[in-house]
Amino acid sequence: MAEHGVVLPTQRKWKLPIFVFFKDLRFVLKMDSLGKEILFIAVPAAMALAADPIASLIDTAFIGRIGPVEIAAVGVSIAIFNQVSKVAIFPLVSITTSFVAEEETIERINKEAIEIQNTDKGSMKKEETKELSQDDVKLENMENGSTLKVDDQKALSSNNDFPKSPCKHMTITDSISDTSKLQKQKRCIPSASTAVLFGAILGLLETLLLVLLARPLLSLMGVKSDSPMLLPAHKYLTLRSLGAPAVLLSLAMQGVFRGFKDTKTPLYATVAGDVANIILDPILIFSCNLGVSGAAIAHVLSQYLISTILLVKLMQQVDLLPPNIKALQFSRFLKNGFLLLFKVIAATICVTLAASLAARLGSTSMAAFQICLQVWLTSSLLADGLAVAGQAIIASSFAEKNYEKATAAAARVLQLGFLMGLGLALLVGLGLEFGSGVFTKDINVKHMIAIGVPFVAGTQPINSIAFIFDGVNFGASDFAYSAYSMILVAIGSIGSLFALYKAAGFVGIWVALSIFMGLRAIVGIWRMGTGTGPWSFLRS
Repeated sequence: MAEHGVVLPTQRKWKLPIFVFFKDLRFVLKMDSLGKEILFIAVPAAMALAADPIASLIDTAFIGRIGPVEIAAVGVSIAIFNQVSKVAIFPLVSITTSFVAEEETIERINKEAIEIQNTDKGSMKKEETKELSQDDVKLENMENGSTLKVDDQKALSSNNDFPKSPCKHMTITDSISDTSKLQKQKRCIPSASTAVLFGAILGLLETLLLVLLARPLLSLMGVKSDSPMLLPAHKYLTLRSLGAPAVLLSLAMQGVFRGFKDTKTPLYATVAGDVANIILDPILIFSCNLGVSGAAIAHVLSQYLISTILLVKLMQQVDLLPPNIKALQFSRFLKNGFLLLFKVIAATICVTLAASLAARLGSTSMAAFQICLQVWLTSSLLADGLAVAGQAIIASSFAEKNYEKATAAAARVLQLGFLMGLGLALLVGLGLEFGSGVFTKDINVKHMIAIGVPFVAGTQPINSIAFIFDGVNFGASDFAYSAYSMILVAIGSIGSLFALYKAAGFVGIWVALSIFMGLRAIVGIWRMGTGTGPWSFLRS
């Protein structure tokens, strides 16, 4: 407010939207309602997101006992599998979380409106009963029977003030007469059904693609026909591809649960699957003498266990069988999915290209790069927990048109992410410096890991900011900007990757990856910091 024509600081700060990043900075660690909501979503999400890379780290540790050729081969195969999987599923998971959060918010508003109408209806009956004498009530009942009840229902049925239900086949007034029954019904979330269907289809297509094109894809990654890495890499990639339907289906369902702000269920399912993977690894790799094939089989079995658990839980909460095809959200998913598809291709191609260039340096450099990359991604994915929390809260807030909460949530998760990045930098630096022997006994590989430590550790704060900005943009449904800005970032990063690889080899690759993450953070800061797109209200 302004007093005597003087504009107070609370007004002036919105003239420069960049200051929004410092909003309530002194309360960054405060456990207020927003802080508790963020942690309630972020902590289980981060643990679930980190569980699979941790399982991959354990796979890497087991396979590293076989030899540097095998670990390098598996590293190339994992890079290919992750590239194809991210291209297929990342757009689906991202838009599912936002769409489900929006639809769940609308459904909640609808239920609250129903309860208010029922409360008002009950109050009206009580007031009318008080105004009528007992004789008048008896006469009314004899002459008109249940006329009052019928008239009330007609009046309610003509009320058009309710928000539209996400399920076109279900009108709000259909359930007004029985609120208790409504509360017991499964959720009607069209986006959930659409996501599960897309996940299953994409998973089958990915399996066919990887099985049929395994050798050409490995050749593109630098594993030629005369390479000692070809046979173990081909075995691992072919077997791992059989788990693609389970991977994509489980990730799609995780997107649904995140939209519900329920990140505990995916955590429990993921931990159960990864524990099974860890138990099966030494049995199949060493006891059964299956080598890299055993590691792939263990991973596939664990993924099917995860998807089964999630599907059972989801079917208990959501009606996954829509009444007709029109109830599904195909056009909405495809429109925004293609935008994010370009973003994912642009983002992951940089990491995949880096792995390909490392493979060309030989098995020693590739083995070291694989270990560093797994640690880099594992620690960085912890920031995705905050990104998930930010996306779910911001999407719900935009659906409610609560822009103050959306702004506060975005600022808080970014501030928390930067602090977490600083802590991760110290943890990762010390961990890799003194713990590389866990992954390999080869002295040459350990030497190369030591070279990569400053980059893997030093970029953690930047990585955290970049990953969290993805969640912030997705929560605001700013999919177009996310896609186009990432394409520009990728163009610059790929150019620097080739140039620095030729100039400095292994070190050049990591410098280029650092530039890549830095540019991702900058484009995120630019969008919200200039108050453009969905954040234009920051300039008003």
